Amino acid sequence: MTSYVAGTPVQNDSILEVKSPYDNRVVGTVTLANASHVEQAIQAGLKGGKALTRYDRFSILDKARQLLIARKDQFAQTISAESGLAIREANYETGRAHDVLLFAAMESLKDDGQIFSCDISPQGKARKIFTLREPVALAVCITPFNHPLNQVVHKLAPALAVGTPVILKPSEKTPLTAILLTELLYEAGLPHYMLSTLLGPTKEIAEPLVKDPRVDIVSFTGSVAVGKHIASSVGYKKVILELGGNDPLIIMEDADMDTAVHLAAEGSFRNSGQRCTAVKRILIHEKIKDAFLEKFLEKAKTYTCGDPADPETKVGTVIDEPAAIYLESVVNKAVEQGAKVLLGGKRKGALLEPTVIDNVPRDAQMIVQESFGPLAPILTFKDIDDAIALSNSTAYGLSSGIVTHNMDYALRFIKELKVGTVNINEV
Repeated sequence: MTSYVAGTPVQNDSILEVKSPYDNRVVGTVTLANASHVEQAIQAGLKGGKALTRYDRFSILDKARQLLIARKDQFAQTISAESGLAIREANYETGRAHDVLLFAAMESLKDDGQIFSCDISPQGKARKIFTLREPVALAVCITPFNHPLNQVVHKLAPALAVGTPVILKPSEKTPLTAILLTELLYEAGLPHYMLSTLLGPTKEIAEPLVKDPRVDIVSFTGSVAVGKHIASSVGYKKVILELGGNDPLIIMEDADMDTAVHLAAEGSFRNSGQRCTAVKRILIHEKIKDAFLEKFLEKAKTYTCGDPADPETKVGTVIDEPAAIYLESVVNKAVEQGAKVLLGGKRKGALLEPTVIDNVPRDAQMIVQESFGPLAPILTFKDIDDAIALSNSTAYGLSSGIVTHNMDYALRFIKELKVGTVNINEV
C-alpha cells in the first residue's frame, strides 16, 4: 500500500511495516510520504477542479457505502489484523462506518441557506436576509488508531458531503484501513483532488500541515498532549479537537442490577476498552456494591480474550505491547495503594485480560488519568452528592452513564456533571 497525493501513489524509498499487535507478524507495508508530498497535496486541494453538485456528492458517498457493504469482510479483517481488535468489533465498526456514509450522503442533498426577517424591532425594515453556507477551501484531518475505519469516515464523509477537499493523516499504527478507504472513495468516483492520504514522520507531515496558513481547518482526534500542542501552533484557523475521556458509570442504589452489570461490562471491555467514551471508572453506591460485584464478576468472565481473528474472542489486544505494559503498571500501582484485583490482570505481549479491580483509591493513577484499555476499576460513594463530586474530580469531561429509575437523580446528574453527555440507563 502507499500514501496518495490527489490520487497519485507516492514514490519514495521509505517504507512502514505494519505489524499485528497479537503475534507481531507483518500484515502490510505502506510507502511513506515526505515534505515535498505535503506541498503537492496542498496545491492539488486548493487548485481543485470541476465543482461537484449536491447530486455528485450524494452519488459518490452512496457508491462508497455500497462498495463498503460489498467488501465489509475485507475491511473487518484489515481492522482486526492491524489493530488487534476482536473480529466481532471490527465487523461492528464496519457497520457503523456504513451508517456514517449513508447519513453524509443524505446531508449532501440538503439546502444550505437560511432566510431571516428584519422587521423584528422598531429599527428593523421589512426586508429579508439570505444566508449561504460555503465549504472551506481545505481541511486537514488527523485520526487515531482506536477506530481505524469509523474515525476516518467520521472526518472524511461530512467534509466531502459539503465539497471540502481533505488531506488525511491517519495513525501510523493503523494506516492500512485508511488507505483501503481512500482507494474505495476514488473508485466510487471521488475526484482525486478532493482527497490526499499521507503517512510519514510527524515533523515532515503533520506539523507542516497543521501550521500551513493555506489550511482553513484542522480536525484532530487523539491524546490531550498532542491536541494542546496543535491548538498552540496552528495559527489563525479553525480547530476541532476530540481528546481523551475518563468516563464514569454511576450506579445508584435503586439501579436495575442486570442493566448495571451489562452496561459495566460492555462499557469497560468492548473494543478492548479503547474508546474515548468507554467506561473508565465504575462508581457504585456503597449499599449495593457486594450484590453488584457478585453478578459483575460472573459477567466479566464471559469476556474471553485471545486471538482477534477468532469469532469467539470478545476482547482482542490493545494497540501495542507498550500500551499493555502501561496498563499493567497502573493496575500494579493501584494494588500498591490498597486496591485488589478480583479478575484478570495478566498480560502477554499486547494482550491484557479484562481486569476488575476493587477498592481503588480515588487518587490512583488509573482514576485520575485516562486508562485506555479493558480495565474496570470499582469505587464506592455514599450518596448522590458524593457521586457527583467524584465524577467531576478529574480533568476530563467527555461522557457518563447513569443507572437509576429516579428522575430526580437523573435531572441532577444532567445538570451538575461536568461532561458532554449524560446517558441514563445507557453508556
